[in-house]
Formats: sequence, C-alpha cells, structure tokens
Amino acid sequence: MSFLMCLLLQLGGLCFNDTRTAAVQGSVPPASIWFRLYLDSSFLACSIYNNATACQLLTNMVLLDPAGENSKAFNLYNRASSQSPPLQFLPQLFYSESLSLEQTAPTGLTFLSNSQINLKVVKFDARGSFLGWEDVLGGTLQLCPDTQQRLDASYLFGTTYLQSCSIAVMELLSRYPEPVFYQLFLKYRDRQGVDMVWPIPVQHLNQVSSPDGSMAVRRFFLVDGLTGRDRSVTQQPLSVRYLSRLLLRVNVPTSSPAATPPFQLLVEYNTVNDPANAVAQVSFAVTYSMSEEDTRRGTAISLGVLGVLSLLLAMLETSSWSQRAGQQYISLTVIVKFLAFLIGNLANAFFLVSFGTSVYWLIAFKGQRSTVNMVLPSSGGTVETDLIIFLSLAFVFKALQVIHMLIVQVSISIFLIDWEKPRNAANASAGLGVSAWRIFFVANEWNEIQTARKLNPLLQLLTVLLILQVIGVENIASRDLNLVLQPEDARYSAPTSPILRFGLSASVWLAVGLAQVLFYLVIYERFVEDKFRQFVDLCSLSNVSVFILAHRCYGYYIHGRSVHGHADVSIEAVRANLRREEANLCALRGLEPNSDIQTFEIALTDRVRQQLDRIMLSLTEASGAQGQSTGAEGPQEPQEQTTKAYHAMKYFLSSFLEHAHKDMDYIVKDKLLLERIMKYEFQRPVERTIFYRDPDGVSFTNVLYFSNELTLLLFDTLLFCIIDLGSQNLVLATVLTYAVQQVLDCLRYYISRRNVSEKTLVDQRFLI
Repeated sequence: MSFLMCLLLQLGGLCFNDTRTAAVQGSVPPASIWFRLYLDSSFLACSIYNNATACQLLTNMVLLDPAGENSKAFNLYNRASSQSPPLQFLPQLFYSESLSLEQTAPTGLTFLSNSQINLKVVKFDARGSFLGWEDVLGGTLQLCPDTQQRLDASYLFGTTYLQSCSIAVMELLSRYPEPVFYQLFLKYRDRQGVDMVWPIPVQHLNQVSSPDGSMAVRRFFLVDGLTGRDRSVTQQPLSVRYLSRLLLRVNVPTSSPAATPPFQLLVEYNTVNDPANAVAQVSFAVTYSMSEEDTRRGTAISLGVLGVLSLLLAMLETSSWSQRAGQQYISLTVIVKFLAFLIGNLANAFFLVSFGTSVYWLIAFKGQRSTVNMVLPSSGGTVETDLIIFLSLAFVFKALQVIHMLIVQVSISIFLIDWEKPRNAANASAGLGVSAWRIFFVANEWNEIQTARKLNPLLQLLTVLLILQVIGVENIASRDLNLVLQPEDARYSAPTSPILRFGLSASVWLAVGLAQVLFYLVIYERFVEDKFRQFVDLCSLSNVSVFILAHRCYGYYIHGRSVHGHADVSIEAVRANLRREEANLCALRGLEPNSDIQTFEIALTDRVRQQLDRIMLSLTEASGAQGQSTGAEGPQEPQEQTTKAYHAMKYFLSSFLEHAHKDMDYIVKDKLLLERIMKYEFQRPVERTIFYRDPDGVSFTNVLYFSNELTLLLFDTLLFCIIDLGSQNLVLATVLTYAVQQVLDCLRYYISRRNVSEKTLVDQRFLI
C-alpha cells in the first residue's frame, strides 16, 4: 500500500507520503512541464524537510507564475510562510506588514556628485541553487547592448538614465537559457564605518503582490524561457516572458528616508507566444525624485502675490487710460481696456514665476559639487507640468498684449504742422505756396522709425544660436550633474530637462538682449546714430512740428518750428543757419523762450478735443466722399474739401500753439517724479491744456517699437523658448522666430504707413 502511495505522490523525482498540496487552490501555467514537475515537490520538500534548495525553488516559482496572487504557487508559499514553527530556509519574498520600508531603510545615506552607486546582487538559478554575490556593473541588469562607458553611466548618482531598444527574443534566450533570479542590495557604510547591505524593494507592476496587498518584494528575474516549455525542459519554449521595463527610482534626500524608501526597483514583464520570430521592446531607466510640495507651495504663493499686483497695476493703468481718453464712466471700452492691461501684466507674472523657477533649479541642481541633496522635479510631474502651463499662458497673454500694442500704435492720430510761410505776398496771391517736400520728408522719416528697436533681432537670434548650439551651452540642460559644453560622442547623454532648457534659453536670450540694449544706449546712441533725436532735429530743419494723439485727450508734441523763420532755403543758407546756432547767435529751438526742450507730453482739455473732432470730422467726410459734394459755394471736388480741412487743422493747431485762443490756452510744466513712475497724471486739464516737459527728448517713442522694447523682448523670448521646447530644435526655433518677427514688422509698417497717409494727407506714393 505504501508503495502505491509513493507512486501516486512521486513528484519531481521525490516520493512524499503527504497529500496537502491537493487542497490548495490556484491556477498553474497549463503548458509548463516545470510547474508540473516541481511545484508540489518543492513545497513538500520545503515544508516537511525544511530543504533550503526546495524553499528557494518554491520562492522562484511564485515569481515565474504570471497569475501572481491568484496562482497556486503563491498560495503554497503563503502556507509555507505561515507554518509554525517558521521554516528556517524559506526566503522572505515579501516585506512583512509589521515592518515597513521606512523602518528598514538605512539613515544617513549621502552621495557625492557623480559618485558611483554601489549595488550588489545575490543570484539564484531556477532550481534554487545559490550562485553567489556579484557587483552590479553596466550590463548586469541591462538587456540592451551598448558600450561599457555608456552602460556604467546608469549608476552615476544624479544622472537620469534612459535606455531602450528592440532585441530578438531568441537572442535573449541565448543569453539566458534558464531564468536567473536576483536580489538587489545597496552597499553602504553606517555611521561607525562598517560596510552594510540593504535589500532594495522590488515592485512587480503587473505580476505579484504580497498578502497584505502591497507590491514590494525582494526578488526578480530578467528572462524566463523555462515556464513556457510543455513536454521537456530541454525543448524550445512555446512562450517567453521577459523584463520589458526596469526602473531604478532614487528618492532624495537619501539621508532621511520617509514613507518612500531611498531606492526602489520597479519591474514589468511581457510575454510573447512566438519566440522564434518575436522582437522584444525593453527599457532600462534610473530616475531621481524628491518631494515637490514645497516647490509647488512656493510657486503658488509667488503667483498669488504677482497676480494681485497685476490686478492692482491693471486698475491703475485703466484709471490712467480713462483719464487720458476722457472716459468718465465705466463702459464696455473701459472693461476691454482693463482686460487688455490685466492680460499683459499676468503675462509678465507667469513669465517671472516660470523664469525664476527654472533659474532656481538650474543653479540649485547644477551647482551641487559635493553632497547631492536636491534633484530635478520628476519628468512629467506636477512641477514640470505646471511650468509648461505657465509658459503657455505667458506666451498667449504676451501675444495678446503685443496685438493690443500694435492696434494702439497703428491707430494714433498724427498731424504735421508746417510753419513755413510764403516769402512775399505776391507768391501767396499767385497761389505759389511753400514747398511740400519738407512735409513728405518728415512723414517718410516718421514712417521709417516705426519699427526701429534698441536691439537687432537678426543679430539677437544668431548670437543666441551660436551660444546655445555651437558653443554647446544647451548641453548643460541635461538631467545630470555635468557642466560639459562639448561632451564626447562615446559618453552617455542624459535626457534634457524642460525646466533647465527653458532656464538656459531664456537666460541667454535675455542676457544677449540686455547686452544689445546697453550697447545701444551707452555706445551706439552716443557715438554712432540716434535716430529719434535726429528726427527731432530734422523737424527743426524742416520747420515742421508733429502733433501726436495716442489717446483721445493725451499725446505728444514735437516742436519743430525753425528759429530762423524759413526752412525752404538753399543749402548754403542751411549751413549758415546751423553755424549761427552753434555760435548761439539765435534763439533756442524750444517751445518756451530760452529753452531747448522740443518734446512734450500733452494732456488736452475737452474743449480743445472737441474742436479737433469737428475739424477731423470734416476731414474724414472729405476723404470718404465719392463723386461731388455740394457746399455753400456750389459743387466742390472731395480733394478741395480735404485740402480745406487740412488747412483748417493746420491753422487751429498753429494758432493754439501760439496762445491765440484764450479759451483754449495751455501751460507748460514738469511732471512729478511719482507721475513719471506711475505714468499717471494727478492734475486733470480742466480749463487749460497741460504740456509736460520731456527733458529726455524721446517720450513720443511710446507710440513706436522703441519704448516698448521690454514687451517685444519678452514676446520674442517666449516665442523662441516655446518653439524650442516643443521641437527640441534650436535652428527651427530660430527660423520660426525670425519669420514671426518679420511678419509683425511688415504688418506694423504697412498699416502704420496707411494711417500716416490718411492722417497727414501725404499720399502713400510719397511714403517710400
């Protein structure tokens, strides 16, 4: 009878007088000779005889069964591990519920920049035999082939490592005919200087979990071609399971582990059923992470403070605009203006937060030369996602601000006041007035300075491209602690961090832009050419003043009335007049006596504005008239009506500037320092128009590109960085940024050209 029982329970070459395995439920791989031979026998040999090799074999079979916690191997292991007294040689596969990872993790772990992570593995074969200890080097756990230098870079502390490839399954089988099981350990020294090892927890993402539902285990394998063999352990397998993804996650700071241990290994397996023709997609990665709560909290606080300041500044700007535009009540136009100002300020707020965050991480992470206590935010994590969102909002809002700026600039009202008078009454009565070429010349020069800037956009783009790509500054944006500008081809290149890339690109762009602006203000403007003050000089030589209204009741005035009386003279007379000015033999050019200030900001009274509106209405009607219109003196051509309205405007403005209208007079005063800072006038022009002196001589450039350089610079910065982050191509970002700049310049130039022609009555054919 015992002989019959032995035959019935002979498993894996062993005879057991025990039937406990029959009562254990769970799935078994249906086409696996390995499980049929050794699952029950390994459990019985381990639980009855406490056989060390059998206990190791049973532990390995828990990992080999893809059914995980629903498998019979899992249930047999749980029964063996709950046996009393405990089995001496049964390995602890799972972390117990009573001993958390936080309690087992070592404290005081520190790593130097680019130091080697000292890892060791214990290896077991499929039958449970101990194969020994081994140092983990490049290639120990990586299935993808590469040079040894690149493979070893995966264990440099602080270097984010990503490797993926496609490899034939048969090649994996040739390297691993039978599965090898690993237990990964971190080798370190405790505070007494004693070498210690700590088992790194392994999370099987799609296989096995512990009885308490956690995913942390202690063992894993790379390739399993054994479970898929049906009839013999020596035949070719029908299916192969391989490690498709291995991720070593390092949580910083390692010196004080929290609920998350300092090191974790995440593994994920895939199964192929036709190994002879299958190709495996495998990846290996080492990533670093740290708590992002403090960063997000700081970002939220900064954004909240800047958002409130943006709101207050938008309210101030709206109030200033309402006063300058003569708006006394809240209307739809006022609300739209408020939103436009708020959007522009929020664009600056989002940019400052994004730029400040990126520069902070660039300095804090790359500046670690000794102990590493900080790593970059996780790729695709909340901090990185927030940065992309903030950048996108900043770009969209800044683009809207630029559009608003362009709309304001191309819709200004500009009038040219020609002070020149005929030489004698005979010429005037004969219809021989003064020459129109001076007006044409001033209008052309005004048109040419519309898009003049403090920096050269093409030089800006080429310099930034030179610094980032040719010199290699872009390589500093890699997710490692290296500061190498030109890495060797054989060296591993860590993936680029969007945070660092934006910080570098924006910093270089702003630095080059600031250098250009300083060069323009300090050297070029002083010693080479100052286009805007030269334009003021041209107005004086041409005997033409420029009256600009950026808003309904606010604008700028360039006093170009010649101190010599006439400007329509020969070149010899011009030279003689200039020599008289150099020798102080004539009056100063300024609007006021004994003053050389020629540029002013003006705040008009409602009465002056109403008079201008009446003249402009007749001018608009004349310009838009078709055919003939009947006036008081009979039929008149529209051109004659336009000329009449132009002379009416010229007469009114010239007489107004000469204090000829006592009910529409003006005063000249200086702006208070606070008024200049806030761009807000405390005194409203009720009875008299106010001319605010402009000692710098360039206040009128507020309606040009020149004084809006910061807005344009930030727009270009955001445009370049957004394209670069999206394409990871600096050349493409350079080309597209230049194209957008040219499109905006052309639109600004040609629309302004038409506006100048309509407002000054200079035909577009003369604006070249």
